[in-house]
Amino acid sequence: MLTNPRADRVRSVAALSRRSTRERTGLFLAEGPQSVREAIRFAPGEIRDLYVTAEAATRHTGILAEATAAGVAVQECTPEVLAAMCDTAAPQGLLAVCRVLNTSLATVLASRPRLLVVLAHVRDPGNAGTVLRGADAAGADAVIVSSASVDVWSPKVVRSTAGSIFHLPVVAGLTMPEILVQLRAAGIATLAADGAGHRLLPDVDLDRPHAWVMGNEAWGLPEDLRAQCDDVVRVPIFGHAESLNLAMAATVCLYASALAHRSAK
Repeated sequence: MLTNPRADRVRSVAALSRRSTRERTGLFLAEGPQSVREAIRFAPGEIRDLYVTAEAATRHTGILAEATAAGVAVQECTPEVLAAMCDTAAPQGLLAVCRVLNTSLATVLASRPRLLVVLAHVRDPGNAGTVLRGADAAGADAVIVSSASVDVWSPKVVRSTAGSIFHLPVVAGLTMPEILVQLRAAGIATLAADGAGHRLLPDVDLDRPHAWVMGNEAWGLPEDLRAQCDDVVRVPIFGHAESLNLAMAATVCLYASALAHRSAK
């Protein structure tokens, strides 16, 4: 039982809320029952430590049974210790320390993907996590997060994915020029999702393998980046709303692609 919130071990886990520590250690935090459950089910070998309070152990017996079956060691701690380790202000009694699950873009492209999403300059953790969750739900093959975007392994992004970060490959750390060059070489069409688009969704070829390129929440995609993509596509607005937010637009685009791929089978 860990009882001292000021212990070195507790401080080292809490430090994973900082990007510099995550980059140095190659570890990140998965907080809460949903994220922990998906980590156990989809990446048990990447869990280094699993912490649980006594109350959460009683409430989430199924999750702990899955952890034991997967060979994940469980460390009990007090609520004060868990609160000291977690990034969130209201921890839910479960915390996993996991190894970063970065995948290379070369590995993703070698699998001949048909649907990808690229986060070009997405800075908001909630938006990034929600787009990743939508990509998972739409059956995308991978999510590519540029170096100009938020750190996808931050606690806020991980929480926003609701466990989806453990379900599909994530590529992080490449610049947009590097990403576009590799996608073009692999024959993946790039579709910039932007309100300035000259094509309306779904009047674009979604049968071919393609990647949706999503821009910044406030200013969208820069003109030079739009020019480097094969098509610039906008989601039609039929009502009086001025626009859709990033996560909503991404989900609409991804589901249009998913439906096109399934109807083509």
